Amino acid sequence: QVQLAESGGGLVQAGGSLRLSCVASGPILTRHTVAWFRQAPTRNEREFVAAGTWTRGILYGVQSKEGRFRISRDNAKNTVYLEMDSLKPEDTAVYYCASSYSIIRRSAGEYTNWGQGTQVTVSP
Repeated sequence: QVQLAESGGGLVQAGGSLRLSCVASGPILTRHTVAWFRQAPTRNEREFVAAGTWTRGILYGVQSKEGRFRISRDNAKNTVYLEMDSLKPEDTAVYYCASSYSIIRRSAGEYTNWGQGTQVTVSP
């Protein structure tokens, strides 16, 4: 099973930018999807942020909640990034990456492989 580890969270002022990293290790097949979700302290469910599907290291498809959330990948480092711009206080949440061998799904329940999460806090 693929292991995922997020990093890059922290405290940032509103309007700022942040880049989160998700390092994958283990058996990564030629085609897989990595998605980013977030869970705010006031919500009981994880919200879809962005996802990408790679086939043999090439980006095959991408979806994003908003244009200010962008997903990218460094194949050499087995790392998927979530770049976030124009951050708002309502973006405050724990951000998780998840992987699957299926196509992009926007429901957290479709993913069974998760990282431990990284906290992002946006101050006004």
